[in-house]
Amino acid sequence: MTLKKALTYFDLTSIVIGSIVGADIYIASALSAGLIGPIAILVWIIAGIFATIIALVFAYCSYYVPKVGGPFAFVSEAFDDFFGFITGWSIWIAELIALPVFAIAFSRYLQYFVVLDFYQQIIIKGLFIFALTYINIRGVKAAGKINDILTIIKLAPLVILIIVGFGFFAFNPENLTSNYTSFAPQGFSNFGAALVLIFWAYVGFEMGTLPASEVKNPKKTIPKAIITGMIIVTLFYLLTNFVVYGTINWKDLANSSTPLILVGGILLGSIGAIIMAIGALVSVTGSDESGTLGTARLSYAMSIDGLFPKIFSKIHSKYQTPYMALTIQGVIAFSLSIYSELSFLISFSVFNLSFAFILTCLALIVLRRNTVKKLYGQQILPWVGIIICIYLILSTSLYNIIIGVMIILIGIPLYVFFSPKTDIYHLKQLFISEEAIFIRRMKRKERFLSNFLRLLYKLYRWIKK
Repeated sequence: MTLKKALTYFDLTSIVIGSIVGADIYIASALSAGLIGPIAILVWIIAGIFATIIALVFAYCSYYVPKVGGPFAFVSEAFDDFFGFITGWSIWIAELIALPVFAIAFSRYLQYFVVLDFYQQIIIKGLFIFALTYINIRGVKAAGKINDILTIIKLAPLVILIIVGFGFFAFNPENLTSNYTSFAPQGFSNFGAALVLIFWAYVGFEMGTLPASEVKNPKKTIPKAIITGMIIVTLFYLLTNFVVYGTINWKDLANSSTPLILVGGILLGSIGAIIMAIGALVSVTGSDESGTLGTARLSYAMSIDGLFPKIFSKIHSKYQTPYMALTIQGVIAFSLSIYSELSFLISFSVFNLSFAFILTCLALIVLRRNTVKKLYGQQILPWVGIIICIYLILSTSLYNIIIGVMIILIGIPLYVFFSPKTDIYHLKQLFISEEAIFIRRMKRKERFLSNFLRLLYKLYRWIKK
């Protein structure tokens, strides 16, 4: 049984935007201001450039490999199933860790209207996660259309904030000047930490490549949707944060857990605060809906390749969706949402994503064909992307790095257990005989690790020149 090709360019662009714009824009402004002050607006620009570069790598990879699974499919095609599995494993962990973030944020924003105790928050988180899980089980087309609506609704409050904010500055220029005067009051010691936090606000573009088998004309639709989505998101992020930092002093901003509600209250009074609060709830819902859709397709893709438990590839007889993958990730996300810390979840997610992005960049180096003239920058972008990802990894905490490496290593025995035995045989032979390594590398391009070795050899020759 196969998945339906039901997603259009507009649907996929909405999924990309919906996956990116979520709780982060409603909390990251305050957190980043507390770390480095108003100069955080420059970090938003830098993070946007970084994310766009990596998004282009994904778009180019999807052109060469328009398959379900996104980075897992890219790396598997470029190298082999082992590296594909490690990439898919890392990004699945990252996306899975991100799902409870939205449930936690939703319950917090809801308390602007209704005060909830600990157990009531748990109930709200459960209803939130499993309602979106049910929607995705009902069908990708229905989920895509719901996400289209949520994406439009979630951007509306930001448009209002931007328009009113610039009007406010026109009549109160001294307010803008005073709030940006002390541009870097905290110095630059927390630049890396702020970049990790803000970069996570841009993450989500990779979700547009995951449901590729359900996209109409994927070779053209996926790259176009990713690029369009990144342009829209970057523009909204920069304009929104320019208004936020210009409206409120960075110290007051740093002490607020709901910065856009605070800004909305200043610009439009209680009505503005309500609009921002509703926008936050819709935005969080839309982002988690997109994440739920993409994450399930990733585990489904690894399962049908025999690299994940078969239960993840079970398709609903009526709705033709991977209902078991959706259900399992919903249970895990709900469990993590009960006790987990937001800051740890975000940082840990960025670590795993950066590792997967490095492998994706390496995949483009192997996949690219110089005869394809329309893909500008495909020779230099993956190398720049690798440097960016290494910097992001080093900017996370040591604790996150240690735990992240351990989680990645746990994926190796999982691969050994679930992968086809022929792959394990080739893996053993590579470690047994150096001669066998050389022979297989020269005779068979598709053998285990051969593309990776070829890539290292090309890099060696390039450095030698």
